[in-house]
Amino acid sequence: METIENNYRERDYEVRIRFPEFTCLCPKTAQPDFAEIIIRYIPGMHLVELKSLKIYLNAYRNEGIFHEEAVNRILRDFVETVKPKRVEITGNFNVRGGIYTTVTASYPP
Repeated sequence: METIENNYRERDYEVRIRFPEFTCLCPKTAQPDFAEIIIRYIPGMHLVELKSLKIYLNAYRNEGIFHEEAVNRILRDFVETVKPKRVEITGNFNVRGGIYTTVTASYPP
């Protein structure tokens, strides 16, 4: 992920990003998992650069990872790179085995 300067840091405002094409692999079966990742954040000094975010999220495509771990790792990496005032990341995972999973993680906790 890369950042760009936030030219309106004197005020708080919310940025919402939807990434409806997130994919990763189930670490048990190696079958693909599909999800929509939603990022809501209040920027500090920087904004996330969207093309770099897309490339970062697409890197999960061939990775075996549990839903909970994926969302929490995205949160960790986003906070370390972008340093937002506040961020919430939600993963709405498609049905697998008859179960839908939604995972939400936020900073600060």
